[in-house]
Amino acid sequence: MTKLTKEKIGEVFNFFVKPSVAAIDISGEINVGDKLQFLGATTDFEMVIKSMQIEGEDVETVKKGQKVGIKVPERVRPTDEVYKIVE
Repeated sequence: MTKLTKEKIGEVFNFFVKPSVAAIDISGEINVGDKLQFLGATTDFEMVIKSMQIEGEDVETVKKGQKVGIKVPERVRPTDEVYKIVE
């Protein structure tokens, strides 16, 4: 059985209801296809990144210090922590 590890890669700083996008301040590195966990006082779900945008432009990779928008299936809140799940 593979052991999963979690690495904190950012924090939500804004949420847009339509089209359900989390704005995240990145403190690590993420790529399209990575699995993320959103965790907060009332938030706890996992998802795979299907697409990301920086200022309206699609990107494949986001690095430390960048701010990115990711479409999410559930509501998130500012200060929710974002973890990358690594197998």
